[in-house]
Amino acid sequence: MNRIIYRLTRLFKEPWHYIFIIVYHTRALWPDKLYLSLIYRSKMGHWIDWKNPKSFTEKLQWLKVYDYKPEYTNMVDKLAAKDYVATRIGEQYIIPTLGVWDRVEDIDWNSLPDQFVLKTTHGGGGCGVVVCSDNTHFDKAKAIKKLQTSMHSNAGKTYREKPYLNVPRKIIAEKFIVDDNVRETCGTSDLRDYKFFCFNGRVKCFKIDFGRFVEHHANYYSPEGKLLPFGEKGLEPDPSHIEVMPNNLSRMIDIAQKLSNGFKFLRVDLYNVNENIYFGELTFYPAAGIGSFAPEKWDKTIGSWLNI
Repeated sequence: MNRIIYRLTRLFKEPWHYIFIIVYHTRALWPDKLYLSLIYRSKMGHWIDWKNPKSFTEKLQWLKVYDYKPEYTNMVDKLAAKDYVATRIGEQYIIPTLGVWDRVEDIDWNSLPDQFVLKTTHGGGGCGVVVCSDNTHFDKAKAIKKLQTSMHSNAGKTYREKPYLNVPRKIIAEKFIVDDNVRETCGTSDLRDYKFFCFNGRVKCFKIDFGRFVEHHANYYSPEGKLLPFGEKGLEPDPSHIEVMPNNLSRMIDIAQKLSNGFKFLRVDLYNVNENIYFGELTFYPAAGIGSFAPEKWDKTIGSWLNI
C-alpha cells in the first residue's frame, strides 16, 4: 500500500517522468516528430517550437526530422568512418584496427594484445566501448555483457537518430593508445578527447571531459583554448581545473573544420596523444539533443550559431 501511495504521489508531482516511460516503451507506435516532441518535453521541461526553433537542443531535433542524408550512416559507423575520414585527412590520423567480428561470441580473444579497445560500430558515446589497459586484470565477462547490451541497442529507434538505423552491427578491436603526459601528471590512462562543435565548417567551441573514473566533469573552451563560462548539467564544469592545451591545437581545429565542411552542424572528436592527432568519431546529435546546459541561457546562445 505504501508503495502505491508513493507512486501516486510521484505521478502527480512528476507526471512527465511517467509520460516519458510510457512513450519510451511504446516508441514503435509514435511518428518521429510527435515522439521527439514528447521525449523533449519530458526531459527539457518545455515544448519544441518546430516552426521557429531557437535553442541548440531544439534545432538538433529539427535536424533529426528534416536533415538526413544516406551518407550520414557511413559517417557514424565506427568502422566505415575510418575510410571516410582517411580519404579526407589521411591514414595517419586513423587508429589501427586489430580485428572485426559480427557477433560478440565471435571475438578472438587470444588474438588480442595485452592492451586493446573494443567498440560496437553502431554505438553512440561510450555505451559500446570497452577498454583493456592490462589483460591480466581484464574482466572479460563484464566486457562481454556490456558489448552484448550495446549490440541490442538502437539509437536510431530510441532517439530517432536516423544515421544509426542502417549501420551494420559489428565489434571492432583497436590499438590501445595512451598519452604519456596525462599518465605521468594525473596517474591515470584517462584519454583526452577533444570534442569540436562545428557549425558550417567552423569550430565555435570544444569540450574536454576529465576525471571520468573519479569525478566526471567537462569544460568548454573557445577555439583559442580559453575557458568558457558554461557547461552541462550532470557534467558540471570545474573552473579550477587547469588544462594545458596541446601545441598542435590549431592543427586539430583545421582537421575538425575540414571534416565538418558542408554540414550545418557536426561534432568532430579527436584525440591528441603525445602530440599525435587521431580521429575519434563524428556526431550529429550530441546527447541525443536532450542534454541540458548550465547556465540554461547557453542553449540559445549555441543555438544562434546553428543556421537551419
